[in-house]
Amino acid sequence: MAGRGSTTFQKRQKEQQRKEKRAEKLARRQGRKQNPSPEISESAPVDAVVDGVAGSEAAAIAEAGVSPLPE
Repeated sequence: MAGRGSTTFQKRQKEQQRKEKRAEKLARRQGRKQNPSPEISESAPVDAVVDGVAGSEAAAIAEAGVSPLPE
C-alpha cells in the first residue's frame, strides 16, 4: 500500500504495554479463580463496617485519616 510507512516505535511500545496489561489481568483472574477470597459475611459486627468498608480495611483507613470516596 502506497503512502504507508512502517509502524512507529511509539505505536509498538503502546501495543506491547496493552499486551502486558492483558496478560497481567488474565493472571489476576486465574489467580482469583484458583484462590477465591472469602467474602464479607452478613454476620460481621455492625460497628466493623464503616462506609461500606469492613474489618481491617476500615481500621487501615481510620489510621491513615483518609475518608473513603462517596458512592
